[in-house]
Amino acid sequence: MTHARPPAPRATGTAGRGGVRRRIALALGIVILSSSAMADEPPAPPRRIVSLNLCADELVLRLAPKGSVLSVTSLATDPVSSTVTDLAAGIPVNRGLAEEVVPLGPDLVIAGAFTTRSTVALLRRFGIPVMELSSPANLEEGYRQIRAVAARLGAPEKGEAMVREIEDAIAAAPPPPHPAPRAVVLRPNGFTAGRASLADDLMRRAGLDNVAARLSPDKLGQLSLEEIVTARPEVLVVDDEPDAPPSLAREMMQHPAIKDAMAGGRTASVPTRLWACVGPRLGEAFSRLSRAAHAGPGAIAAAPAPTRTP
Repeated sequence: MTHARPPAPRATGTAGRGGVRRRIALALGIVILSSSAMADEPPAPPRRIVSLNLCADELVLRLAPKGSVLSVTSLATDPVSSTVTDLAAGIPVNRGLAEEVVPLGPDLVIAGAFTTRSTVALLRRFGIPVMELSSPANLEEGYRQIRAVAARLGAPEKGEAMVREIEDAIAAAPPPPHPAPRAVVLRPNGFTAGRASLADDLMRRAGLDNVAARLSPDKLGQLSLEEIVTARPEVLVVDDEPDAPPSLAREMMQHPAIKDAMAGGRTASVPTRLWACVGPRLGEAFSRLSRAAHAGPGAIAAAPAPTRTP
C-alpha cells in the first residue's frame, strides 16, 4: 500500500505571518514616535489674548505680538495707574466680567491670582485657557513671572530683554549706603509697602531700611500717623506727581507731626505705577529709590529720564 506523504509545511506561511507582525510593530512604533514628538512640541502661541489684571496688561502689551491682544482692563488706559497707556490705545477695555470675555473667543486669558475669581471659574468651565499671575514677593520671583508669561506668549527673547533692562538699571546704581536710612512708603489711601513684597525687596536692594517691613503684618498694610512719627523716617517715598489725585498720603505729608518727624529728612517721588507691577519701569523706580538712599538731608530725589521696552 502506498502511503501519501503529508504536505510539507509552506515556509511562506510562517514567513508571511512574521512579516505581517513585523509590519504592524513597525507601524505602531512609528505612531508612538510621532505621538511622542507631538507631545514634546510646545503649544502654539496664543493669538487671541485677553487681560483681566493691570499687571497682566503691562506684560501682555509689551510681550505679545501686535494685534493679538483683544482686550485689556480699563486701568490700562489710566495714566496715573498704568505705564502702557500708549500701547493700550485703541484696544477694547473690560471690567473683568465673563460676559465681556467669552464672546471674544480668546485662546488665552491672563488674570491675577487674587482678582476676578468668579470670572476665572466661569471661563474655565467654558474651556477657555487661563493663566494666573501671583504677586511677586521679590525681584527674583518677578523675573520668573516675566519669563513665564513671555514663554507662554511665544516671545521668550522679549522676556529676557525685559529682565536684562531691569538688571542693567540696578547694576548701574551705586552700592547701598551703610547704615541704611529709615524709610516709609506713603501710598494713596494710606497704604504702605509691607514685608515680603516686591517694593520691600527693591527698597532693601537700593539701601533703604523699610520701617513698614517691621511694623506692617502684610504686603499692603497701613501705618498710623503715630507709628510714622515714632519711627522718625529719614526718607518718605511718596506718589507725589502733579497728575496724582488727592490722597490720604498727601494729607499726611502736610501734618505738622510728620513735618516735625521729617526734619532733616528727604522725600523721594516714586509713582506707584512704576513699581506696583513687574515690568521694565522697575528699573526707573529702583534708580529713584537709590537716589533717595544717597541724597543729603532735605534733598528730593531727582527723577531720571523714563525708559521703556517697546
